[in-house]
Amino acid sequence: MSPWRALWVEDMVTEVTVPRGCCALVIDARAGRATITGVYWLSQRLLTLLQFTRMALVFTAVSDGWAALLLGAAATGTPVRWPVAAAMTLVSIGLYTFGMALNDLIDRRRDSQLAAHRPLPSGRLSVQGAHALCAVLGGVALLGGAAMAYLRPDEWQGLLAIGATLVLIVFYDFAGKYLVAPGLLALGLIRFAHASVPWPHLPIPWQAVTLLLHVAILSTVCYGLEGKRPRLRKRHVAFVVGGLLAVTAAVEAALLWRQGFPADRAAALRIGMPLVYPAAVALAFVLFAAILRARQPDARAYGRQLMLYGLLWLIAYDAAFVFGYVGWKPALAVLALLPIALLCVQLMRAWAALIDLSQSPQYQRAR
Repeated sequence: MSPWRALWVEDMVTEVTVPRGCCALVIDARAGRATITGVYWLSQRLLTLLQFTRMALVFTAVSDGWAALLLGAAATGTPVRWPVAAAMTLVSIGLYTFGMALNDLIDRRRDSQLAAHRPLPSGRLSVQGAHALCAVLGGVALLGGAAMAYLRPDEWQGLLAIGATLVLIVFYDFAGKYLVAPGLLALGLIRFAHASVPWPHLPIPWQAVTLLLHVAILSTVCYGLEGKRPRLRKRHVAFVVGGLLAVTAAVEAALLWRQGFPADRAAALRIGMPLVYPAAVALAFVLFAAILRARQPDARAYGRQLMLYGLLWLIAYDAAFVFGYVGWKPALAVLALLPIALLCVQLMRAWAALIDLSQSPQYQRAR
């Protein structure tokens, strides 16, 4: 007999047996719903955690960390040891997921009205569990930073960069996003501070600066397209542009000051042909955004899509910097995270759709 057998009895429970190791599917014909036991329970809990922490996009943070580590190692002539790379990966995962989880924890009341399907307002994750998870994720970042400081005592200032990143995350989640311009600038600064963790003195500063510029500008544009409130005003845009110029100038001045203001500023700031590749990636993104806009007439939908692809584009920037300053082999390793991230986004969407099919339908009164 086939390992799949089914028996339908009207108005009764229908049982489908599946091969060993799979889950059992039980259908209640009278209730008109399907529930999956065993694997289903575990699948739903795991999906809840992955959605709560936005795990599909964590590869953008991992890519930033790897690229920053490789760039600093190439500039200083220091080999990259796998324990250091593993510790940096922990830092990246911890910081990113902590920020995403804290954001949803703070927004749970607002989400109960605007996004009731999310883990907290839907009841799939308790508030106490969310608090515990945030603490664990923040601890993972600090643990990774402590490991890096132990493995590289001369770069202990990376712990300060982790602390600065955590402070920026907390500021954005609690206040910055309600202040519009400071929050948009903080999003770029979070990426900048994170990219400073492996080499706080930034021997090659342009990757961190590019992440700052790209994320802040992208977030500002998408904020306006999606029509979020408070509304984006000209003064907010001016604040973001002024802040970006000030931070970039401060980074340049600090690097020149550390080197005694040498005559050859281009060499001191590592300005050269390797920057052509990230510049090409930036131009490609502008063209991609224009094509995407032509295909998506709805501004809000376009803003959401542009934000998603813009974050994934960070991996392309990272690979371009590594290609220019380090070599093509490590650049390919970084770039490999891009298809992985895209695949994870699609898998999470399909996974969530399958879980939703098993839930009881929900109805709302017509208004």
